[in-house]
Amino acid sequence: MYLNANIKFLRKQKSLTQETLANALGISRSKLAGYELNINPPLEIILEMADYFGVSVDILLRKDLGALSEYKLRQLLETDQFLRGRNLRILSTTVDAEGKELIEVVSQKAKASYLAGFSDPDFIEELPRFSLPFLPQDKKHRVFQVDGDSMLPVPEGAWLVCEYVDDWFSIKDGEKYVIVTEQDGVTFKIAYNQIREKERILLCSSNPIYKPFYVLIADVREVWRYRLMMV
Repeated sequence: MYLNANIKFLRKQKSLTQETLANALGISRSKLAGYELNINPPLEIILEMADYFGVSVDILLRKDLGALSEYKLRQLLETDQFLRGRNLRILSTTVDAEGKELIEVVSQKAKASYLAGFSDPDFIEELPRFSLPFLPQDKKHRVFQVDGDSMLPVPEGAWLVCEYVDDWFSIKDGEKYVIVTEQDGVTFKIAYNQIREKERILLCSSNPIYKPFYVLIADVREVWRYRLMMV
């Protein structure tokens, strides 16, 4: 079992002191220190720890969390949350009176708030929206407005019709994508898929004055494949 090591790992991951975690669990710091070394806590404390860290008891006992990469750890915990019915990630969308999905428009102004609101149905509901009947009806589309000159000849202010990508392993090298990340918000770039090898995506601009940069897959929140441009 990996219980002792996982307690310490999850505590440090959340930047908690032993005293803080012990107080949250209603035990002494010395008892927690023992649990992190080689003393197994009683069942009721194990259950409280699992609830506190938001993981299943099975993961707490059987998985060596400290040996996982950040991406694999996130995958494991998100899958666990899904199976337990918590923090289920669903793409927020809008539909017309007939139940057909509409295309929401994210302007330059709205991009500033998109990172905080992309999963909020109320935020998505407030975006302008329309339909394009010639687009595939089995795909989800959204429009993003370009700002800056990093992707010339795509001009600033152009509108990009993009298709939602749910499988990030399917990102194709050299194609254009809108990537939503924790650090950079909404970014339109040429992508190179390094997820399997290095758990990251290389993002490049078509304008050579802008340097390429990497984004860790753990920081990615949404991926949209560029389909067509409206000026």
